[in-house]
Amino acid sequence: MKMMTKLNIFLVRHGQTYFNIYNKLQGWSNSPLTQQGREDAQRVGQRLKDIHFDAAFCSDLTRAVETCQTILNVNEADSVVRPRTTPDLREEFYGVFEGTNMSLAWEMAGLPHGYKTFKDIVTDYSINQAKDWLKEADPFHDAENSQEYWERLDRGLATIRQADLPDEANVLLVSHGNTCLSLIERFGEGKYDITERPANGSLSKLVMTDDDIKVITYNE
Repeated sequence: MKMMTKLNIFLVRHGQTYFNIYNKLQGWSNSPLTQQGREDAQRVGQRLKDIHFDAAFCSDLTRAVETCQTILNVNEADSVVRPRTTPDLREEFYGVFEGTNMSLAWEMAGLPHGYKTFKDIVTDYSINQAKDWLKEADPFHDAENSQEYWERLDRGLATIRQADLPDEANVLLVSHGNTCLSLIERFGEGKYDITERPANGSLSKLVMTDDDIKVITYNE
């Protein structure tokens, strides 16, 4: 009988991008890391330089790959030298709202239901509800709803679980703002404020087992 494997996940949000500065929904779109964003990656890399990473994972979007590679480049603990990338770990796809001002996009999603901001939707409902309403508001209905999003992201999480890693392995996972929030909402047992996005370059720590994830710290 296979023993349950426990993985220590070091979850990092990518460094600041130009779309972050402009307050635009980024999703599957790519805007480059700013100078501050490159410094974000260097800073968290320095925090983690003495951690031996048995594996590193990120989405295939440039901002995540560059952040992840920067962290590995400054590592001094004989870690893996390249991340494994997959589109299954991408940020939520925002459909027609890709590149739209965030405040405007969430207002368009929420107004038919009496809400004007992402924070208000999440406070009264959930991030999943915000996803569903954004898809409803997309005239092309291309934006991912909660079911579509989680089916994809769960495949990405399964990629990590199915990797050939030892028990108690340290795993670097570089992700995106909404995805970090979504993971914390789903697995954080209500202990954390999910109305505000984690900082660029912030660190959260999770423990992943074969059938669960536990949040240890968030947005450090």
